[in-house]
Amino acid sequence: MTKQTKITIASVLFLLVAIADVYAVITQNKVIEMIFKPLLMTTLVVVYLLSVKKPNFWFVSGLFFSFWGDVFLLDKESFFVFGLGSFLLAHVIYIKITTGFLQKDLTAKMITSAIPFVLLFGCLLYLIYDNLEEMLIPVIVYGVTIATFGASALLNYRQEKSMANSWLLLGAIIFIASDSLIALNNFYAAKHLFDIAIIVLYIISQYLICKAMIAKNE
Repeated sequence: MTKQTKITIASVLFLLVAIADVYAVITQNKVIEMIFKPLLMTTLVVVYLLSVKKPNFWFVSGLFFSFWGDVFLLDKESFFVFGLGSFLLAHVIYIKITTGFLQKDLTAKMITSAIPFVLLFGCLLYLIYDNLEEMLIPVIVYGVTIATFGASALLNYRQEKSMANSWLLLGAIIFIASDSLIALNNFYAAKHLFDIAIIVLYIISQYLICKAMIAKNE
């Protein structure tokens, strides 16, 4: 079996797992979701490992913490903070990876790249502030972190407008959109449509970030 065949099989498997998990969320079938949600990052890391010659330890670690975030958020009422913490670590790792691609003399662009994400976080915080209570500090820390990831991805794209950097930026933006909907769903207005959008955006974002990392490795 050739390497490309293995990658294709792994990619199809990831797609099938993603479809099954989205179906589980749409139909609110917790049994199916508990089976397939943990398989999302498991199959995606297989796609990544098969696609690169030398795996990036930090990216694999980011997928590892994303896996635990998925697992903890299967029971949001009991383990929401643990899920938040796991994804926080994943974002910190993605920031480390992204900033590693940057040059050193980008101060002006760094400030302007941060503006849209700071504004987005400010608007989101305004909407959910009254309902945060003891979650205020954790949400602020998480919000600052994902804004930093978005800003570093935009800065990286502005530095070099390559296809890999385009995927990384788009993945970061979609990931932030998914996280923003989680905040709205938990602290503003719970809607089943949000649940569906969150998982779809999350899957797309992680896949795009993975594609970027594969392209960077090449």
